[in-house]
Amino acid sequence: MFKAQEKVLIFHPDKCTGCTYCMTACSYKHFGLSSFEKSFIKIIENPEKPFAFIAAHCAHCDDPPCKASCPTDAIYKDDYGIVRINYSFCIGCKYCQIACPISHPYFDEEQETMMKCDLCDGNPICVQQCPTKALEFIDRVKAREEVIKIGSF
Repeated sequence: MFKAQEKVLIFHPDKCTGCTYCMTACSYKHFGLSSFEKSFIKIIENPEKPFAFIAAHCAHCDDPPCKASCPTDAIYKDDYGIVRINYSFCIGCKYCQIACPISHPYFDEEQETMMKCDLCDGNPICVQQCPTKALEFIDRVKAREEVIKIGSF
């Protein structure tokens, strides 16, 4: 069971223009460069609707399959519900990527470890930089209600 203070990202597809400011801000904050490949959030054009977009990002799951699949216990969930990787323990086996429903963790060649969203330690830069407020950082209970209302993930 999740704790009341756990917060997650929610994406409002009807507000997204596909500007990718969130992706640029994410990669710059974490790596000091603008790189769509290194961004922990991906904005993808919806193949079923022209000029509509989908966001792929870590859901910081209640019971993360990436955590369950990690043979070294490098992946853990902190007291705020953020699913994190202890890079000292990660062996880069990619089991977490295989277990994740959206293959979110990725192997970083330079770091030689798996990498994933850390919600910017509770103050996501992607949310701050979204000019249309398509991204929101809200408590998990409210997020569940919103997802049901929106009808998407």
